Formats: sequence, C-alpha cells, structure tokens
Amino acid sequence: MDTHIVSVLSKMQKLNTSDHASVVSMNLFVALLCACIVIGHLLEENRWMNESITALLIGLCTGVVILLVSGGRSSHLLVFSEDLFFIYLLPPIIFNAGFQVKKKQFFRNFITIMLFGAIGTLISCSIISIGAIKAFEKIDIGPLDIGDYLAIGAIFAATDSVCTLQVLNQDETPLLYSLVFGEGVVNDATSVVLFNALQSFDLTNINPRIAWQFICSFLYLFITSTMLGVITGLLSAYIIKKLYFGRHSTDREFALMMLMAYLSYMLAELFYLSGILTVFFCGIVMSHYTWHNVTESSRVTTKHAFATMSFVAEIFIFLYVGMDALDIEKWRFVSDSPGTSVAVSSILLALLMVGRAAFVFPLSFLSNLSKKSPTEKIGFKQQVVIWWAGLMRGAVSMALAYNKFTSLGHTHLRGNAIMITSTITVVLFSTMVFGLMTKPLIRFLLPHPKQHISSAASSDANTPKSFTLPLLGDNQDSLDDLGSSEIPRPSSIRALLTTPTHTVHHYWRKFDDAFMRPVFGGRGFVPFVPGSPTERSTHNQWQ
Repeated sequence: MDTHIVSVLSKMQKLNTSDHASVVSMNLFVALLCACIVIGHLLEENRWMNESITALLIGLCTGVVILLVSGGRSSHLLVFSEDLFFIYLLPPIIFNAGFQVKKKQFFRNFITIMLFGAIGTLISCSIISIGAIKAFEKIDIGPLDIGDYLAIGAIFAATDSVCTLQVLNQDETPLLYSLVFGEGVVNDATSVVLFNALQSFDLTNINPRIAWQFICSFLYLFITSTMLGVITGLLSAYIIKKLYFGRHSTDREFALMMLMAYLSYMLAELFYLSGILTVFFCGIVMSHYTWHNVTESSRVTTKHAFATMSFVAEIFIFLYVGMDALDIEKWRFVSDSPGTSVAVSSILLALLMVGRAAFVFPLSFLSNLSKKSPTEKIGFKQQVVIWWAGLMRGAVSMALAYNKFTSLGHTHLRGNAIMITSTITVVLFSTMVFGLMTKPLIRFLLPHPKQHISSAASSDANTPKSFTLPLLGDNQDSLDDLGSSEIPRPSSIRALLTTPTHTVHHYWRKFDDAFMRPVFGGRGFVPFVPGSPTERSTHNQWQ
C-alpha cells in the first residue's frame, strides 16, 4: 500500500514538474513576443526592418541561447504542430486580409489578380516540380516519388509579400498595391488547395483520367470553398441585421462576428475544403455587409481586434521559425554532407525565381492587352516589383513542408530532413536578404515624392480600413458615387472587352443595391434607430 502511494506521489510530482516547465516555456515565449513588438516599433522608422525579419532574428538569437543552455539538445521552447498553425494561427491572418481589403481595388483588378494568384501559381508549381525532378536526380538526397516532387512545387509556390507590402504606399501606387496584396492571398489559398489535392491522389501512375480527376477536384475545392465563405458571411450579416445585437451589447456583435468567421474555417476543414479560401471570402463579405450592420463601437472594436489577432499570429509564426532553424535533430541528418543541403537550397531558390518570372511577365502582357487606359496597364518596372514581391517565402511554405516531410515536427528520414532544412534555409534567406533589399529596389524603380494626404479626404465608410486610409487613390473615384449616365455603355464586344472593370462593377453595384443590401444590410439600408447600426459619429474623431 505504501509503495503504491509513493508511486502515485512520484507520478504527480513528475506531472507537476512537466506542467511547470510548460508554464516557464510559455512565459518566455510571450516575453519574446513582447520583445518583437517593442523592437519592431523602434525599427519602424527606417523601414529597413519589419516585424517578420525582427521576429526571425530574435528567434535565431533565442535558439542559440537555448542550444547553449541545453547543451545542444534543443533550440525551441515549443514543439511545432501543424494543428497549431492551421487551426489557430492561420485563420485570423487570412480572415483579417479579407476583412481589411480595399474591395473596389481588389474587384476592379479581380481578373488580373486571379491570373497571377491561381494560374500563375499553377505555372510556378509546375516549373519548380519539373526543375526539382531534373536537378535532384543528380544529387543524393534519398528516395522521393512523384508525389513528393509535386508537393515541393506547391510548397515553394506559396509566396509571402509582407516585406513588399510594408514598403509600398497604397495611396501612391493603388494598382500595384492591390495586385501584390490580392495575388499574395489568392496564391496562398491556391497553394494550399493544390497541396491538399495532390495529397488525396495516387500519383505513382499518372494517366489522362487521373489528370482530369485532379483538375476537377481542384476546381471543386476552389469553387466550393469560396461559396462556403460567402454563405457564412451572408448568414452573419442577416442575423445581425434582423436581431440588432448592438442594442443590448457590443460584445455580442463582436463575439458573433468572430465566431462565425472561425466557424466558416472549421466547416471548410470538416468538409475537406480549403479553409484559407473560405475564411478569406467570409472576411470580404463580412466587411461589405455585416460590418455596416453593427454599431459604431462594434466597428472600431472589430477593426482593431481582428488586426491585432492577425499581427500577433504572424509574429508568433516567424519567431518559432527562427528558433526551429537551429533544430539539431534536423541538421544532424545533413551534417555529414552540408554541401548537399546548400545545393538543394540553391536549386530551390533559382527555381522559384525562374518559376515566378515565367508567369509574371507573360500574364502581365496578357492583362495589358485588355486595358484601354495607359494608367490601368502594368508597366515593366511594376512587373519587376510584382516579381520581386513573390520571391519571399514564409509561414505557409514552412507549414506545408512540415505537413509533408515531418510527423509532429520530427523526422527520421534523411531525404525528409534535407527538404525541411532546405525549406528553412530558403525562408530565412529570402525573408532576410530579399526583404532587406526590397526598400532600395522599390525606391530605385518607383521613386515617389513624399505627399501629405489631407485628413479631410482620408475617410470613407466603405471598408474597415477606411477609418484611417482612403479607399481609392487620387483620380480614382468610386463608381458608387457616379450616375449611370457617366458610365458609357459599350457599343460593341470590343468596347466591352476593353472596359470590363467599369461595366462589370457598375452592373454588380446595381444588383447589390437592388437585391443584396435590402436583405443582408450594408451601408444605407438599415433604418435609423438610436443605438442602431446606422448611428454614425463624425469622421473627425477617427482622424
């Protein structure tokens, strides 16, 4: 009996020790997150550094310290989990991207964005996969099948344009900013959809029937995921419009919006769809309808709360990637042949640069053919910036690589370890080197004099971001404010094709005003009741 009691007490002591170690790790990690925010703020003025690079550097330094303290056994405070990334960290980042997007710019350039984000990703994936097959055959990295090579293409086709977006000014270059931002989000979604579609097929024997099934599966995932996000966003707008949650509690409005957004992502995962596409379009729909149905205080709350959650999640990811870059277990497999890892990383860097150039410049040429106005065309210097913006790799590439080549963050195969270390190297090199070179490159290609934007023109209640930023750049008035007589009716098919953005947007606005907004709410369609969603404050308090 005494022996049993001693055994139970010993187990409880070990459990308490383990729990205490977890608490210590979490405390240290939260302290590092705070350090990233503070240091990132101090480095914000020179704009050479950004939160991503800052978090990576702090993660690397922390990893070195942990390695020294642990005697070279470990370099992280937490163990990487695909569930942690895909279920908890990625949804707020993607949702906020859709929630804060400038919708008029996004949909005015929708065709070009989809060309770059969807078709371009497929082209880049194909070139990277084919190049990897040809190059890796000459390098001894272990057994990789055709499915692994195609997965490599999907992994390294996922871009991270954070550094470029932080340097670009969306008021000086609205077209370029819209293309880089929109293409980055659609690219990430396409990469994940493509990766998941590849995992569900037996690619050892590829034939026309398998290829056709793969194309159908890809289109099904893409369209169904988008529609699920739209439906969930419309449902949230309808519920809040009918029940006027704000009369009773702003907290309820915010909680419902947050939970409905997360529900859309989890429903997509439940039905094996793309949660990224679903939650992105849910964010767009919520910002267009739901956000205008809530009270003014709820608008401010949702705007800053969603942005804060996204910001913290991004820092969390890059901080962990920095620490994981020094994981001894993965590097042990390549310690006997470091030249192989360097060669693989160099080949992947070259392939992703070639793969991106292979679609940016040709698709820009095709896009320009349909543009009538010279201001709407993508100039060569802008094409170079778009190409450069997609050379950086980040969290999505890391998560897909872990998903494919590790189990719970660990790997025991040499080939898999080489691919993980090569992915880490590509992410670190592209983020640090390409990221630091982004500002001088853009300043050289697109020099802009500093302009002071009038605060009186910096507010438009059409998007959550509009509390501080204008919706459109100079000389790009909203079509909402133009009479139908000012929009020329196309007189021929050629005229329709040369001015698609104006006409399509105009007809959508008519449909939206006539059918969608009366049902789902939005700007100008909710009756005024004190404390209701139409109660507005003056714009001056947001300036």
